[in-house]
Amino acid sequence: MNSNPPGLISMLRTMILIREFDELAIRLRTEGKIYGVVHPCVGQEAIAVGVCANLTDADRVTSTHRGHGHCIAKGADIKRMMAELFGRVDGYCKGKGGSMHIADFAVGMLGANGIVGGGLPMATGAALAAQLEGKGNVAVCFFGDGAVAEGEFHESLNISSVWKLPIVFVCENNQYAANNAIGVQHQVTDVAVHANSYGMPGLSIDGNDVLAVCEAARAAVDQARRGEGPFLLECKTYRWYSHSVRNAPPPETRPAAEIAKWKERDPIARLAAGLIAQRLISESDLGNLQRQVHTDLQEAVAFADASPFPDPRDILADMFAASA
Repeated sequence: MNSNPPGLISMLRTMILIREFDELAIRLRTEGKIYGVVHPCVGQEAIAVGVCANLTDADRVTSTHRGHGHCIAKGADIKRMMAELFGRVDGYCKGKGGSMHIADFAVGMLGANGIVGGGLPMATGAALAAQLEGKGNVAVCFFGDGAVAEGEFHESLNISSVWKLPIVFVCENNQYAANNAIGVQHQVTDVAVHANSYGMPGLSIDGNDVLAVCEAARAAVDQARRGEGPFLLECKTYRWYSHSVRNAPPPETRPAAEIAKWKERDPIARLAAGLIAQRLISESDLGNLQRQVHTDLQEAVAFADASPFPDPRDILADMFAASA
């Protein structure tokens, strides 16, 4: 266990916030209070938190369609995130982007992305920018196992290796791309082995252990900061819920026993149990964290609900860059 209790407690709180945000988003979507499709990352919280614990606001991150956790871990404002889900003008994209398109450049969040693998070339460009800036900043690209089948994955790893870009590729291997098991899509199911083809280090770890993720990400980020090129980090995890929450969600096709087995490896419960066992926090402290998160989320919903809907006359505003 890390000897930095404040840092560990902060990670635990952020993981709880991510989970409760997505659990709340599921309820609000089911009740028809928010719009569009929601892709919950419940069960995967350790990856975003463990990786982003090693980053600064100047480090740039790209996300996926399952991006609420990355946004929160990188420091995004949950009030503006919630307003975006509500489709309101105080949201990050003024209510026009929804769940899959939240971005906050001020904290280095270049955006979630509705296109599978879409963040890979964007992060590679951000890494090139960091290299040219020469300030020691890095880029991190979060992507799922489904994106490994996309050409952008191979193109981005290749050019990053050739140019020795300061980038860490983080595969959140949750075992399924939508309803397709990784073993059905890939002959080799360990994503990290692709690193060998591109002359970069690759490592596969337990993505439900936030301390293991944090340690591995620290080594990868430090390597990138030193100018020693890219790193491929595969974090094996599992999403608890269906691929997406929408009006007519697809039926659950994963085995119930498999879901139950992965839930036993709950990343939040594992970290909390470790902290309690080492007397770094108490059960009472844990309860206080959960209550504070609940209060923060209530305030986020109130903020979103009080925000107006966009004016239809502004439908084309912010759609195009201003002319030079």
